[in-house]
Amino acid sequence: MSCLTEKTIGELLENKFFIPSYQRGYRWTERQVEDLLNDVWDFITKTGKKDNEWYCLQPVVVKKTNNHYEVLDGQQRLTTIFLILKHLERFIESERKSFEIEYETRNTESSNSKLFLQSIDLKSEKESKENIDYFHIFQAYQKIKEWFQTKANQGYNSISSKFVTPFLESTKVIWYEVSSEKDAIEIFTRINMGKIPLTNAELIKALFLNSSNFPDSDTEEIRLRQLEIASEWDRMEYSLQNDEFWYFINNSDNELPTRIEFLFNIMKNIDGVKNGNDQYSTFRFFSEKFKSKSKDEIDTNWKEIKRIFQTIEEWFTDRELYHKIGFLISANSDITELLKEVKNKQKQEFRKLLDIKIAEKVECENLEELEYGKHSDLIRKILLLHNIQTMLNNKNETIRFPFERYKKEKWDIEHIHAIATKVKVKSKDQKTWLIYNFVKTEQHTNLELNSQIENAINKNNQIAEDDFQSIVEYVLGDDDNTIRNLCLLDRGTNRSYKNDSFKNKRNKIIENEKNGTFIPVCTRNVFMKYYSKEPKDFEIWNENDRTDYLDDLKRVVYNFKSQVL
Repeated sequence: MSCLTEKTIGELLENKFFIPSYQRGYRWTERQVEDLLNDVWDFITKTGKKDNEWYCLQPVVVKKTNNHYEVLDGQQRLTTIFLILKHLERFIESERKSFEIEYETRNTESSNSKLFLQSIDLKSEKESKENIDYFHIFQAYQKIKEWFQTKANQGYNSISSKFVTPFLESTKVIWYEVSSEKDAIEIFTRINMGKIPLTNAELIKALFLNSSNFPDSDTEEIRLRQLEIASEWDRMEYSLQNDEFWYFINNSDNELPTRIEFLFNIMKNIDGVKNGNDQYSTFRFFSEKFKSKSKDEIDTNWKEIKRIFQTIEEWFTDRELYHKIGFLISANSDITELLKEVKNKQKQEFRKLLDIKIAEKVECENLEELEYGKHSDLIRKILLLHNIQTMLNNKNETIRFPFERYKKEKWDIEHIHAIATKVKVKSKDQKTWLIYNFVKTEQHTNLELNSQIENAINKNNQIAEDDFQSIVEYVLGDDDNTIRNLCLLDRGTNRSYKNDSFKNKRNKIIENEKNGTFIPVCTRNVFMKYYSKEPKDFEIWNENDRTDYLDDLKRVVYNFKSQVL
């Protein structure tokens, strides 16, 4: 079983580290060295820091071999830490000023990497050019000296002595010691291929499965508990890999190496712990919880992770909760806050709270005044609620709104009938555009423009692009940016539809649906004119159609709000 813990820099001083030949040499740039020093300094000088707070460096993976540790990952950081300690050694009060580190590939009869590092403060630039590793090590050490000197010049008195104690005592590495039976080269290869990334989730998993966290338990009991946790872990990760489940509770793709890390972040956030700049803050949160090495502590925290997952799973399987919580997450509500609320409320109280939160998201006295651009965020929420409530109001239906498609395909608001001032038609496309978009109505009484349109269609006469813009405005009519001329469409469809009248958009939507493309129920209803009380010409989105559509929007939204408030 591998061992996982944290070690302060001070705890590394007694160790000997060996960098095997299968690893590349030291290659950190001056910028990387400076970034490390700045990060530690920012932590040291941070205001409001707690007494037991510490700064976390990235993992170091080692394997114990005889009297030294073979470094499988993290040798660049270890070498840089050694160089910092070397510069600060006159301020270090312990007997050992630093640890030992040696590169297998740089040991010859005339040269030894361990001795070069130990005397780095005495080396010249000429000596550093003996090999490429020495050169980079020398440059890094010069950058460290320069950094401390720059700080001193900026007025920081005794900068080195002020730096050393927090660096030794409050700066830690995540120490990951693998079993001595494992093949070091295989582990190194797997780490660098990304097959066993040391993520928060993997580090936390090691905490939950670490045998030392099961004191006073026999071997069989430990084994069975580890198998149980590992099995439940895999089931949760498998469920979260389902995009329908994932996008129900998230608005974007997973940026974490594993999706289960999302659950650990939620538990940490429920406790009010913030990320800051520490990428391992979630691991540290759980590591602190397991300090007591108590089996009860393991069980309690694992039960809480399961409770969070099972609560979300229950929301997902309940059709009403799925739609209402899915709406709130899509409208940028914090799932952490919802999980806090559900823990302290009865089921009916929680459902009532959801309705109140939804009503607050679509608060608007006069829907007819909402305009594209000026009120786009609110319009998007209202259109989404219109779709969701339309589906929920049909109690006999089992179909669910696909939040994963809504988010992955970036569904957004789109004009039902195009806005003339936004339409741009190239000369070569004039005939095609007119064929698909011009529907002659009683409003089209301009004989000259009618003649130009007829000649463009029948004789392929091209019109100057500036003059054709007046044709576009004549064909499409007055601009309507209000909600009664807006619906939800995916981004790809938006791009292909933006120049089209109702006629051509309707034809494309019918074709897309025939080919299996999902069309939101309310968008489909619009283009099928299901909201229109007296549907007439199916190629025109007329004034009566817009008014009837707006009436249904009001009915659904206002009825929902009246039932809540």
